[in-house]
Amino acid sequence: DTDFEDSRMEVRFGGLTQQGDEATNFLLLAMVGALFLMFIILVTQFNSISQPIIILMSVIFSTSGVFLGLTISQVEPSTIMTGTAIVGLAGIVVNNNIVLIDTYNRLKIDFPDKNIEELITETCMSRLRLLLTTITTIFGLIFLASGYSIDLLNQTVYEGTSTVKWYQAFGISICWGLGFSTVITLIATPALLMILEKFTNWSKNLRGGYSG
Repeated sequence: DTDFEDSRMEVRFGGLTQQGDEATNFLLLAMVGALFLMFIILVTQFNSISQPIIILMSVIFSTSGVFLGLTISQVEPSTIMTGTAIVGLAGIVVNNNIVLIDTYNRLKIDFPDKNIEELITETCMSRLRLLLTTITTIFGLIFLASGYSIDLLNQTVYEGTSTVKWYQAFGISICWGLGFSTVITLIATPALLMILEKFTNWSKNLRGGYSG
């Protein structure tokens, strides 16, 4: 709000801008709260702080994919639609990374003689099925993201209607965010996991050398 005050009157501007700001603040608080609760749950599940941090970093990558897609598509972000898509993506992306890291931890227990590189490679190969869920989701929203709406009952395709434009930002956000984060999940997460394991082993060897 912008206020102009003197000794006699006060003028206050609000309307759509004020509502948009309130919606943005609410979504930011919801995002931060959801990430905090996810972090607490992940710490208790993995009994670790470093692995949950790696998992939550993927949410940042998915958010980058959302705004990259909106920029390339030249579609103006919608506070409600884009914000809802980002919050929804956070759950999907975190779940994919949980499955990936949980698979690695399980393989590490089952095959203690294998080195880190082999374990991470087998983990990525076994979790390539993440691509299938990503492809099906993107295919389901690709028409909406492209600005089309299909009415199956009347066998009609609508283009550029007000409803389509309203939901197009949501479709683009989900498609680009999910696609970008899935690729990152299969590349950046294993790389960060390997760095973490290398650092952990180096710290153990260093402590062992000092104790010896």
